[in-house]
Amino acid sequence: MKGSGDSGEPPVAADSSGPPKRSLGSRIASVAGGGVMRVFLILVALLWVTPTVGLLASSFRDPTDIAASGWWDVFSKPSQLTTESYSTLLGKEEITDSLLNTVYITVPATVLVVVIGAMAGYAFAWMDFKGRDWWFVAVVALLVVPVQIALIPLADLFGDLGIFGSVIGVVLFHVGFGLPFAIFLLRNFFAEIPRELLEAARLDGAGETRLFATVIMPLGAPAIASLGIFQFLWVWNDMLVALIFSDSGSRPLTVALTEQTRQFSGNIETLAPGAFISMVIPLAVFFAFQRQFVSGVMAGAVK
Repeated sequence: MKGSGDSGEPPVAADSSGPPKRSLGSRIASVAGGGVMRVFLILVALLWVTPTVGLLASSFRDPTDIAASGWWDVFSKPSQLTTESYSTLLGKEEITDSLLNTVYITVPATVLVVVIGAMAGYAFAWMDFKGRDWWFVAVVALLVVPVQIALIPLADLFGDLGIFGSVIGVVLFHVGFGLPFAIFLLRNFFAEIPRELLEAARLDGAGETRLFATVIMPLGAPAIASLGIFQFLWVWNDMLVALIFSDSGSRPLTVALTEQTRQFSGNIETLAPGAFISMVIPLAVFFAFQRQFVSGVMAGAVK
């Protein structure tokens, strides 16, 4: 007979194995997510920024110093820093004219793409018209058309219209190739706006124009800012289209700097400051709209 303290159940063996063993991948991920990864990312960032720092330092050095030593020499000899290169650069009429041409090309091309793309995106998202879906499919199909295909046909067309070699021709080319992406991006963003907001505005007597200006545009500001930054950077840094569709009186800064490169030995004092000016203006635009840009990029990830 079993004792009163014996329950009849077999004794349970104590678990002496401890916590479960972590896999090699788990340990690597844990280490990578800590200080090691931070140090690695900092090193990558420093390597990425180094050419920019070198360009900035070179733009403030005398041509003789540039030829004699590397740009890092300015840290031990700050006396090498001078603004003479910028004075020489801005004293060249072809450089200042090309900088103005870049502004004349980039600003209208950006504004027109944003405005027309926003109106078309709203129409595709919230207005009913015949063949709307098929028209939108055609717009999406234009996204895959490479720029090189249209160079010769549009050059002939602009020549017949008398705008080849002018700022207007370059602007129209950028607007035409910027609109498909603009319409696609803004249409998808506007489609996520709650229908109730639009219906409430219509009940208050708002027409399509007022609805677009007072409801759609403010709510779509992050996506519009993102589109504006993309278009501005693309047009500002473009050289292929400007090289073909502009002449000596309408060439932008990228083409002017390319021509200076052909005479590198005699124009080295203008290349570094010119390249830095060409780079710092888009950076300023990006940082000015950085918050809206991040909001526009994240808007598609969080619904």
